[in-house]
Amino acid sequence: MDSQAFDADAALKERAVRVIPGGMWGHQNSARLPAGYPQFFSGGEGCRSRDANGRSYIDYMCAWGPMILGYADPDVEEAAARQRAEGDGFNGPTPRLVELAELVVDVVPHADWALFSKNGTDATTACVTTARAGTGRRKVLVARGAYHGAIPWCTPSVAGVTEEDRAHLVPYDYNDVESLEAAAESVKGDLAAILVSAFKHDLGKEHVLPTSAFAQAARRIADAHDAALIVDDVRAGFRLDLGGSWEVVGVRPDLSAWSKAIANGRALAMVTGNDRFREAATKIYTTGSFWTAGVAMAASIATITKLRHVDGVAKMWGAGERLRKGLQAQADKYGLPLKQSGPAQMPVFLFDGDGDRSLGNRFCLEALARGVYFHPTHTMFLSVAHTDAVIDETLEITDEVFKAIA
Repeated sequence: MDSQAFDADAALKERAVRVIPGGMWGHQNSARLPAGYPQFFSGGEGCRSRDANGRSYIDYMCAWGPMILGYADPDVEEAAARQRAEGDGFNGPTPRLVELAELVVDVVPHADWALFSKNGTDATTACVTTARAGTGRRKVLVARGAYHGAIPWCTPSVAGVTEEDRAHLVPYDYNDVESLEAAAESVKGDLAAILVSAFKHDLGKEHVLPTSAFAQAARRIADAHDAALIVDDVRAGFRLDLGGSWEVVGVRPDLSAWSKAIANGRALAMVTGNDRFREAATKIYTTGSFWTAGVAMAASIATITKLRHVDGVAKMWGAGERLRKGLQAQADKYGLPLKQSGPAQMPVFLFDGDGDRSLGNRFCLEALARGVYFHPTHTMFLSVAHTDAVIDETLEITDEVFKAIA
């Protein structure tokens, strides 16, 4: 479609404002991005998405993380279609529920059981609730600046959230052992859980992996207080290690929250846990009308099976490293202070001294205009569909971008 003849995205934005508060909600509102980003999309294949105007992009957001194998992966789509033909939602779950739980317990070393829901906030909330039920205590340690979902108990102070909603959260600094120890000591006798992100991925800031010392301390402190160690793997799950992101630092949680990529774009989330919290998980009340729907579970079985078969983590890491090295060489060539951080599979691109984000915004907008979708401040995501050829195509474009802004 000729976007100059008719701007479908702009027309949809105008219509949306009339019937949706603000025109869109949350992180998927393009008003939160520099002017020029599309808000509405019409399709995607592999590592490429297509906006409502028909413009195609090499996509490094992967639908904000869910597309781990790529858009419209044929194996996942076949599994979903097969289940859809049999049915999706009934009075009870389909056999896919048990099959998926069995697969997850086989793949995730710390998991003795699994529960399923629909989004990441469901999963983090269920983890915290299970920890409180299993310990009989209230306090949860959370890292300053960390994001664990869009619900009052864990959302930073915004409209509609009260101090009472977050009354039992106790802050610590990620990767700071002394800070974590002090936070735990401050609520001794009432500590239910230590909640940690897979890595420190605060918006617009350098991403930092957990140190071995911090991860070991989190495990030790949780054990000493008979509290739960919870890893929020909603964002990173299956991209760093199929067994859970903290497998890379040799520490296993008691409970873990998953979503985003576990069904390659289908709405699904899960909690995995060990036998220490099995009984507690039977006591909490958590449910949803669509939580046992079979299509998403069939898609998840296909997704996990394929990730194992193709060694998806290694493929994503290799593509991410190829991109990272190529971008750094280009930035150095043109004398631009690019600062890359985070795991290679989940990078963030920032620029030193770019306090007002003008350089980062221009870099991303120039790339967008040439058909590459980056994000100026958020964690980005690579998928198995980002092949070496796609990375090389991206680097040809980014060389033009660096030259244009140098």
